[in-house]
Amino acid sequence: MGKYRKLQHSRGWAWTLAVAIVKPTLLATTKHEWVGAEKIPETGGCILALNHVSHIDPLTAAHITWDYGRQSRYLAKSSLFKNKVANYFLRSAGQIPVDRAAGAGALDEAIEAVNKGELVVVYVEGSITKDPAGWPMKGKTGAARIALETGCPVIPVGQWGAQELLPAYSAKPNLKGRKLISMKVGDPVDLKDLEVVEHTPAVINEATDRIMKAIVALVGDVRGEEPPAELFDPKKAGISSTGNPHKKRTTGETA
Repeated sequence: MGKYRKLQHSRGWAWTLAVAIVKPTLLATTKHEWVGAEKIPETGGCILALNHVSHIDPLTAAHITWDYGRQSRYLAKSSLFKNKVANYFLRSAGQIPVDRAAGAGALDEAIEAVNKGELVVVYVEGSITKDPAGWPMKGKTGAARIALETGCPVIPVGQWGAQELLPAYSAKPNLKGRKLISMKVGDPVDLKDLEVVEHTPAVINEATDRIMKAIVALVGDVRGEEPPAELFDPKKAGISSTGNPHKKRTTGETA
């Protein structure tokens, strides 16, 4: 599991408040098994690239990064920022709103954060997986674009168990017993050869495929199962890659 680290910089009021509320709640409702967490860089800009299984994922990711000395910034859906109070809190905590219809601004902000030495968490699939068995689905290119632009390390993480606490698209947590959250942190994804060539769509897609391949292998390790040979593709399945696939979509609904 590795030795926990002290935070390297000031918390800020939003993080101080969030940790005071969230961490005791997570400790009361979950137990965790973290493998390779010492591979999270102690300092410097980087991307933590994870699979996405539950709306509670950002809290469990914040738990591991906090205990290993880093504050995390997230690319979060823009609808979370519509409330003035929520917008003030999320912005004060350094979170980055993503408008899926026009995500360039969010990528620019994430690139700036990485260049300033911050850790940015990216759920590469862009939404909770639509794979019926919970395996990672086809990835989006955001993490690859940030990595290729900045040359920062991409640290892959496979995680499993958060969906037992809060099932995908459910508003009701399962509070019966403490749920095991398993995370395995891998070695940085090798993108060096792609950083030095023109970042064409083919190059960006190749970088995305490498990141997803690393994540899928780690998810297979934490699940103790063999991953599928091909990632689930919502487009091929005729469903949207965002939102609840079992619910009629309403205007502006994402996730």
